Amino acid sequence: VLLFNAIFAFLIWVYSLRFGWVFSLGFVLLIFVHELGHALVLKREGIPFKAPVFIPFVGAVIAMRGMPRNAWVEAKVGIGGPLLGSMGALCCLLLAFYLDSDLFYALASTGFVINLFNLLPISPMDGGRIASGVSRWLLILGLALGILLLFYVHSGLLFIMLIMGFFQTFRSFKHPLPGYYDIPLAKKWLMGCSYLSLVAILFYLYAFTQKELMPFEEVGMALICSGALFS
Repeated sequence: VLLFNAIFAFLIWVYSLRFGWVFSLGFVLLIFVHELGHALVLKREGIPFKAPVFIPFVGAVIAMRGMPRNAWVEAKVGIGGPLLGSMGALCCLLLAFYLDSDLFYALASTGFVINLFNLLPISPMDGGRIASGVSRWLLILGLALGILLLFYVHSGLLFIMLIMGFFQTFRSFKHPLPGYYDIPLAKKWLMGCSYLSLVAILFYLYAFTQKELMPFEEVGMALICSGALFS
């Protein structure tokens, strides 16, 4: 617990050097809420996991200490983070309405765009985990989209994710685990519709918050360009 608190405090300090203390604290809390979403699903599914590890200018990662039983469980773990993370960003948007605060609009916008970015169907990002529960062919589509996006954001971390995604996608087709991807069609449709709905909602909310922003107009994309991703 002491180590976790020390890392948490250090990450707030690092972000504060660039964005200021209040924004930095809110940003790190949004990351924590996202990771909490993964943790809740992992606990529900009985999969052991480690405490979130926070990495300055990258984000955070929560490591599983066991494998999901199948791709359906993996997809639920994957979507848990963006779902709760998006709810955290939505809370910031409600506060922005109530307080008429550009700061909370900026936090909401940043939360929406980072959760949206993380939904790219590239393994091992959350979108890649979700795609595995719908169709492995979405992973190939995700690699193509990621390559196109790389030319726009010039993110070193995205480049690393693409390299990892290529090998993991190749392995999922070449050496699939027996029965791992045998998911009932109804569950595939449910996960696919949930995924597309979340992506559409986040697109709309991000566009809406961008219209409301003034001094923090480019904060969300600046974080993406500097490599602020998490899984």
